[in-house]
Amino acid sequence: MANAATVTPEWLIVDAENETLGRFASRVAMLVRGKHKTTFTPHVNCGDHVIVINADKIRLTGKKMADKEYQRYSLHPGGQTREPAKNLMARKPEAMMEIAVRGMLPKNRLGRRLFSNLHVVVGPDHKHEAQKPRKIDLNTIK
Repeated sequence: MANAATVTPEWLIVDAENETLGRFASRVAMLVRGKHKTTFTPHVNCGDHVIVINADKIRLTGKKMADKEYQRYSLHPGGQTREPAKNLMARKPEAMMEIAVRGMLPKNRLGRRLFSNLHVVVGPDHKHEAQKPRKIDLNTIK
């Protein structure tokens, strides 16, 4: 059973190029949560820091790029806006991956803390070289 003193998070890099959004996001959420480790404990932040590169090259199946809508609400009357996935991808490509992974994490304090371990970047370059991240292939992890 893990606790905060015994957990040592790793830094991992995963490439989102030509991956399907939902399937890829569920595997990233598993890494962020730490469910791939033998010492997984549900109430402890035992996950790894995950850097997702090439987030702008993620795929959506079918006609979702045109039909899928993301909505947000500003808490003001009439402040609900809907945006097609195509527009969101053009405006802020990393947001689609962040929204997908956030929806797969617990909806509590631990989930908010786990979400800070996700780092999504557009393109192959990132600013976390000092942490010496290890590149992994998500198809090898079950």
